[in-house]
Amino acid sequence: MDELHMNTKDITALVLDAAKKARKETSGEGGYASRTSIAWPVNCIVGPGLEGAIACESKIGYVNGVKGALIYRGYDIFDLCAYSTFEEVSYLLIFGKLPTSAQLNGFKKELIEARKITETLRMLMGFPVEKMKAMSALRMGTNFLRHEFSYIDQDDHEIDLKSVIGSDEDSIPMETVPRGEKHAIYEFKRKKRRKTSSRHLHSAAGYKSCYSLISGIACIAGAVNRLREGRLPIEPREDLSHAGHLLYMMTGRMPTPAEERIMDISLILHADHGMNASTFAAMVVASTLSDLYFSVGAGIAALNGPLHGGANEQVIRMLQEIGSVDNVKPWFQRAQLEKRKIMGFGHRVYKAYDPRARVLRPMAEYLAASNKEAAKLFKIAGSLEKITVSSLGKEKKIFPNVDFYSGILYQALGISPHMFTPIFAVSRVSGWAARVMEYMQNNRIFRPRAIYSGTFDEKYVPIRNRR
Repeated sequence: MDELHMNTKDITALVLDAAKKARKETSGEGGYASRTSIAWPVNCIVGPGLEGAIACESKIGYVNGVKGALIYRGYDIFDLCAYSTFEEVSYLLIFGKLPTSAQLNGFKKELIEARKITETLRMLMGFPVEKMKAMSALRMGTNFLRHEFSYIDQDDHEIDLKSVIGSDEDSIPMETVPRGEKHAIYEFKRKKRRKTSSRHLHSAAGYKSCYSLISGIACIAGAVNRLREGRLPIEPREDLSHAGHLLYMMTGRMPTPAEERIMDISLILHADHGMNASTFAAMVVASTLSDLYFSVGAGIAALNGPLHGGANEQVIRMLQEIGSVDNVKPWFQRAQLEKRKIMGFGHRVYKAYDPRARVLRPMAEYLAASNKEAAKLFKIAGSLEKITVSSLGKEKKIFPNVDFYSGILYQALGISPHMFTPIFAVSRVSGWAARVMEYMQNNRIFRPRAIYSGTFDEKYVPIRNRR
């Protein structure tokens, strides 16, 4: 057990207790379905927005919404939160296995070296970051990071395309009904699929880029926070964990062991979560053989949307609006009458208590014990959870999700609400990078279809005759 865990055994106990409760409550939901490689093509029911579509195979992460379980590379999220670290989990996601001591030490050294982003910070300081949304500044910083650590934008840089699969060719003519051909020929039905050679994972999309982005985006987030507060970014340190360094770069103070550990757990919980919108966006960009920096930038752009990121910021505003425990019941009743969404409840995938919320709840309570404002919000949140679950949990399967308690936790750590979503990105970059690296080993450019529902045979009317 490393020093981080030795100093925070009480937090480990909280995680294990959350795991015990979760496994007890979902013991009757059955196990995990056994999976083998998919025999393409597959039949599935697809809804608008590609809902239900199967885009690829992955061994990285698995979400069981009925059981309320989250798995990374076969490991239960509760065990990883209790015993692992964000660095180790990042290694697991990217390389597919838990590292040896030597491998983990080497990985940490790479991440520490990647904290040195002097030119990126200098360019960032040349922009009015204090007037920008934090996510916009984070995405801009990612482009600066790309410029500093890759040579892709130089005129003499070319990608070797000689043996790249011709994956922009449609297997079925777009002008015909999908079942209109008697013998449609699919490239993916060949006995030996052509794999994208590692040389097509050019320098900006290799492992060095993973290290650069994991560490660099954390440093950029810290710099963005300080610049928005009218302060200068601070120099990185080499003696802190990834989580501890993130807190230090954001706040300018050394975190306590408990704060460092709780941030570490939060980063683990947010590192990957299936084929969500931001992960899909990153993979779509990567499938064109663009680079990892642009792919992660696409993930950040998708996460910026209020339907994907930012819900925990809205939770804080909601709890502040409620104001007191005594006002929870009348507020909830008004919200029900007005058909208002209760922020931080319900999830597209989970029909059980979100396992991430199970861990974050005791973490938030732990920090609230020594933080007056957090304690007030936590009490309101606990009361709201009780009344919402009793009203909507059994029938509609609506329970707290990852956003309900994470905002309270971050605020107790001294982090402003405008930085909640950037912290999400700081963590998720490991999952984005892992998913991209996995998909590129057998790349096929994404090319879904749209059903045309417009008119035909319209006659062109000169502008002078239009009404």
